[in-house]
Amino acid sequence: MPHVDTAQSRVRAGVARGDITPPIGIYHRMWGAALHDRATGVHRPLTATALWLQPIGTTSGQAHLIIALDHCLLDRAEIENLCQSVEAATGMAAAHVHVAVSHTHAAGWMSRSRSHLPGGDLIGPYLDFLVEEVSLLAVEAKEHLAPATIVHGVGRCSLAAHRDFLDEAAGRFVCGFNPSGPADDTLLVGRVTGENGATLATLVNYACHPTTLAWDNTAISPDWIGAMREVVEGATRAPCLFLQGASGDLGPREGFVGDHAIADRNGRQVGYAALAALEALPQAGARFEYAGPVVSGTLIGTWKHVPQETDDAWRWETITVDLPYRDDLPTVEHTLAQRERWQGEEERARAGGDEARIRDCRAEVEQMTRQLRRLESLPSGKSFPLEATLGRLGDALWVLVPGEMYQVFQTALRRQLAPRPVIVSTLTDGWQPGYLPDAASYGKGIYQDAISPLAPGSLETLVQKVTERLIGLSRGE
Repeated sequence: MPHVDTAQSRVRAGVARGDITPPIGIYHRMWGAALHDRATGVHRPLTATALWLQPIGTTSGQAHLIIALDHCLLDRAEIENLCQSVEAATGMAAAHVHVAVSHTHAAGWMSRSRSHLPGGDLIGPYLDFLVEEVSLLAVEAKEHLAPATIVHGVGRCSLAAHRDFLDEAAGRFVCGFNPSGPADDTLLVGRVTGENGATLATLVNYACHPTTLAWDNTAISPDWIGAMREVVEGATRAPCLFLQGASGDLGPREGFVGDHAIADRNGRQVGYAALAALEALPQAGARFEYAGPVVSGTLIGTWKHVPQETDDAWRWETITVDLPYRDDLPTVEHTLAQRERWQGEEERARAGGDEARIRDCRAEVEQMTRQLRRLESLPSGKSFPLEATLGRLGDALWVLVPGEMYQVFQTALRRQLAPRPVIVSTLTDGWQPGYLPDAASYGKGIYQDAISPLAPGSLETLVQKVTERLIGLSRGE
């Protein structure tokens, strides 16, 4: 009979949620233009959500754990420490623990390299707490393991906008709303349903930088993701796990502000779109099938939900793709000299009481500090060995990658793998190599190109390699 199948994954799943809000007063400056250093309050709490997944009918040796954190970036050493702690607490292999940050820029920069700055003395103790809390959540998620079905769906949301904008008056590109640029509005959702029909958790996978709140905001916040979760969880009564998509060139239409109300409004927009997609999903283990005609005022074609066999396929693998460094990669020596020059400019601006100039110079110093950090953390050699974790869970495909890809990464994968849902989680298991713009965006003075260490064509190479393996996983190869 004619029918409509819904992508589903039969698994064992467990979920746990914890509050990981840093203390007020901790180092908070994430923006070069910010004049404050310490967090002065909390807009919304930060959360950690642990989702334990393993195949039906097997031991936990094949399990994988997704840890979704409300943070912008975490150093590689912190991620490794966290994964090893989870391994010690649960027995899960550290390589199977995946740390996915939401990338909220209002959480503060939690790096021990910032410990010498105002409020930085709180960073080390906080990171130690984070490891302990996540380990406890992993144990709790494992304890809650139960047979479940993930029912997948697709929605649409227009919050994300293209953010490479040509300021013609200034004669250069800026990072901000581009009303004529393309923006992927795809929103993937998943409902994790227990055998009794209850919703255990929901998944929301959407690509949009959490940069509503910028330099004028001094409060700790998950940005728009907090209000999104509130909307979804208020309706489903279950934890909502958010995974950041390929948002290198995507951000909120209205952003870079200090107004918390705008962040909440942005979040509700995504939350309502996610709920609409979730409400459209059938019951677990069902498909929509044509049931035949009924004579009425006219001949009515009727449909009904009937049982559908759910796919319990389970396979994960990690591939390494070598991406070449750019020929004009800045050196550490040049970066140090530039930082020293801007520090001198800032001192002169302070002596003259020029607040606008102070802000600009302070931002330039911060840019050089961050560039230095990026350069020092790159692996040696002529290329970056990017590790991508790929999974097939029933009908769905998962892509877990570090770095910040342009939207074409997810649109190309989903186009070539359709109709399978492809969950793309960037900034997962690390933030290096930073931005991966498409080749056409190089050479225009765009911010993401300027700070990327990779040569043009790297993103296209990654798309090709990941696509090849996802096709193989789809075929059971």
